[in-house]
Amino acid sequence: MASESRLYTFSPETQEKLRKFRLGTSRAKDPQAVVYQIDKHSLEIAQADDETYNNIQELADDLPDHSPRFILLSYPLTLPSGRLSVPYVMLYYLPVTCNAELRMLYAGAKELMRNTAEVGKVIEITEAEELETIEDKLGGAA
Repeated sequence: MASESRLYTFSPETQEKLRKFRLGTSRAKDPQAVVYQIDKHSLEIAQADDETYNNIQELADDLPDHSPRFILLSYPLTLPSGRLSVPYVMLYYLPVTCNAELRMLYAGAKELMRNTAEVGKVIEITEAEELETIEDKLGGAA
């Protein structure tokens, strides 16, 4: 991990946003998601916009068709046992149509982003439509 931490950077402001999002979503009643991207020139990982998504369909509509993204997702769901769970995961969005340079850029930062955001699990998706079945991937009751 040492080499990634020298290559990619997080501003103190971004680190604080990551911490606040992680702590603030643990008791959320609705899904919450924020999108992060890597600046190709500075290699800084930062929030793509200031929006926190509460609607999975809006999030899917706003994802770019040809560019990867890291999506931090807090998704309340009811487990088959009837217990409420709020998994905090990172979705690694890697469209099949993105170029090799972007694939390598995001692949190199994946573990650093995972560790910095302190997520419990990374789920790889290649299409925005896969967000529609995210509850199945998280193990919720049907």
